[in-house]
Amino acid sequence: FASKYLEFGERMAATKADVCLVLSKNMKEYIDTKYGVNSILFANGIDKPKSHAPEIIKEKYGLEKNEYILSLGRIVPEKGLQYLIKAFRECSSDRKLVIAGGSESNKDYYNQLLALAEGDERIIFTGYVYGQEVQELYSNAYIFALPSNLEGMANALLEAMSYGNCCLISDIPENTEVVHDKALSFEKGNETDLQKKLQMLLDDENLVRKYKKEAAPYILDRYNWDIVVDQMLRVYAGDVVDY
Repeated sequence: FASKYLEFGERMAATKADVCLVLSKNMKEYIDTKYGVNSILFANGIDKPKSHAPEIIKEKYGLEKNEYILSLGRIVPEKGLQYLIKAFRECSSDRKLVIAGGSESNKDYYNQLLALAEGDERIIFTGYVYGQEVQELYSNAYIFALPSNLEGMANALLEAMSYGNCCLISDIPENTEVVHDKALSFEKGNETDLQKKLQMLLDDENLVRKYKKEAAPYILDRYNWDIVVDQMLRVYAGDVVDY
């Protein structure tokens, strides 16, 4: 019943709205083909952030700059965090893995992740994080990891790149469309490939620095709010243009 109800909502959104906005080429192809509409490719916007030294995260978790891999967002199955934990446990490194976020809606999955991480003191679960703590986590990560099975356009990925992070992402189109060649990808759901890529970045600081150097200029130029707002104004004016 729930699936049918959600499908009904999707159909109404696609066919009855004056304009249907989508966040990826993959979703545009799906919506346009299934419902015979001409949806508009849209984008999330990102501001240039201010970096912060590790103060709160040092006091709470003992984290210093470039000493941890970060994954930040909702703790739900579609984020693929089980692959990241399993892959990280097979890596040889003194760096830590920080899983930041909470999961009020799926406690069972959260508990599964805790069980997967049990016995590895390098893995830290922060729970919900806010404000400057989030900014410090982004500012000082060695790698940002997004192992998702499913995304729209991940704000966490845009934010991580805006802080100049080296990002390791699953190769779903919704991720690769955003980063192009400015991040490293692995095959979705493939723990062996994820472990291989993760170990490569842990061992090669020069490669990490390369991705860090390229990330912020690229993402801030392509996904800044000036472009996004201009497109939205044109949509309202009837000048329909994809992002």
